[in-house]
Order: sequence, then structure tokens, then C-alpha cells
Amino acid sequence: MQTSLTVPICVSRECCLIAMSDTIPTPHIELYVRSMLPDGAHERQEAVIDRLQTLDENDHIDGFNVIVWGKQIAPQSAAARTEEGTYILNRVAEFKQWALTNNVSLDSFYQDTTVDSEVAESAYDTMALPVMGLAEYDGNELVHVAPCTKGDVVHTIMDRLERLEAGQPPALDQERGGVSVV
Repeated sequence: MQTSLTVPICVSRECCLIAMSDTIPTPHIELYVRSMLPDGAHERQEAVIDRLQTLDENDHIDGFNVIVWGKQIAPQSAAARTEEGTYILNRVAEFKQWALTNNVSLDSFYQDTTVDSEVAESAYDTMALPVMGLAEYDGNELVHVAPCTKGDVVHTIMDRLERLEAGQPPALDQERGGVSVV
């Protein structure tokens, strides 16, 4: 339930009425999906996108974007230096920083691996990207990434969408307050 308060703001001799809301701002969501899907993943991605559309229509979120990425990216490759590659690497770096700050693991989100190349007769590092990942922003501030793991608890994308629908903060926020909610 949203309520608002109108407050007069005066600058010099002119007054303007500004509506101020006392509700928590709704987040913007970025959903990252893999382009080449393993079996069964397409249906899960469709279910999440449908859920995001419903949350958006019911004003539980302030919109969402779906970003399509591949199976992996090699950080030292020519592809990583493209606009799209740089965007992915910057986002993953932002997610890693969020994870460090919140003392959570993103091992379920991405994995660094080394690939042996028979053609080049050498090895190179890659970052495997998840089939699906969610980033939640309040303005420009990253406030949640799913999936993530804290201790033995995995916080999934569907967990976060259910909490958004219920108007609840991320479960990680409640854990910090001494209550563990999954």
C-alpha cells in the first residue's frame, strides 16, 4: 500500500508542491540468461521472465532487463575487449565486490576454469557464466545477486522473486538482523 505526502518546497518567493512517498523504492532487476541452453533450462528461464513481468505489472519492481550472454568468456580474449565483453566483465567484477562486502559466495553464479587449447597448444583462463543470474539494483546500487550462498544456504532466483512479491527485503538483510529466513 503506497501513501504519499505533499510537502511545499519554497525557493526564493516561489513555492512548489513535491509529493514524497513513504514506501520503500521498488528495485530494478537485471536477469542474465545463457544463449545456448542445456535441457530444461529454457522452461526455467521462461518461468522467471513471466514472473518478472507479473512483478513489474503489479509494481513490485521498477522494471527489468534481460541480458543474453554465452556459456563462458575468456577475460584475456579479443571478445572480452568488445563493448559486450567489457560489460559482462564489469558486471561480474561488481557482483564479486558485492559478494565480498556481504560475506557470501557466488560459486553458484560463476566459475573460473582453465581450458587447454589443442589448436594453440596452450591453456587459457575462462569464466563460465551461469544459465541464469539475477542482479537487483536500488537506483545505481547493487543490493542483491542470485544465486548466492551464505554458509549452507543457497539463495535462489525464485527465492528472491517470492520475497519481492511479498514486499520483503533479501533474506540476507534479515540474516544480518539475527533472523535467518530462506
